[in-house]
Amino acid sequence: MTPHRIDDTDWIVPQWAGPATACAFFTTRNGGVSTGAVATMDVGRAQLAPDELAGAPGENRRRLRAHLPSDPVWLAQVHGSDVVHVTASNVDTLRATPPRADAAITRERGIVLTVRTADCLPVLFADREGSVLGVAHAGWRGLAAGVLEATVAAMAVPPATVAAWLGPAIGPTAFEVGGDVHHAYCDHDAGAAAHFVPQREGKWLADLPALARRRLTRLGIVATGGTWCTHTDAARFFSWRRDRGMGRMALVAWLLQPR
Repeated sequence: MTPHRIDDTDWIVPQWAGPATACAFFTTRNGGVSTGAVATMDVGRAQLAPDELAGAPGENRRRLRAHLPSDPVWLAQVHGSDVVHVTASNVDTLRATPPRADAAITRERGIVLTVRTADCLPVLFADREGSVLGVAHAGWRGLAAGVLEATVAAMAVPPATVAAWLGPAIGPTAFEVGGDVHHAYCDHDAGAAAHFVPQREGKWLADLPALARRRLTRLGIVATGGTWCTHTDAARFFSWRRDRGMGRMALVAWLLQPR
């Protein structure tokens, strides 16, 4: 992929095997105007209230919009596995009312897909021909529920032709979980236990990126990325678990017209 220039802003451009016609970047907490616990580039909720639009979240989104070809489609994320297909005919409706979903795909050029995260894993997909693009919000619940598999299925291309990139998420030294998370994975996949390190009684450290990579590998997809920890790098990332704050970052992606 040819990196999309985002000036000197501290945002992350995926290095992956996706096509040159797939543009994407992940915002960090830097480059905005928010203050306090959500300083500085908080993109806010899926749908901003009028006072938020007039305030810091709105200004942050305007700064983000300056790097995009069109207004993004935000998702009303619920930690599930539903995927919305964004088309030229429904994009205006979806922009006005964020759909209740945790993933989106499009085959249209210039439509911007978005997922918001603060510890959950943002995942980018595209087939190597550049015919379809996808994004997914994969917290532990959505990942266990099959949001990545559902996104790939909705893309309707052979999984072997799909490239994937894992963005910043809570890392394996910080994500302590209980039996509910352990059971959600290991009861259905004994091999997933390799990504849980026992701690005190009934607690494990879970490797969320590795669990996602495992599920993608089973589909025949090799993913890059997944090396940043939102929890341990407070200077660069929001973390819900660390701060209990509402600051959110965004993965944005779109398809260019082929040259």
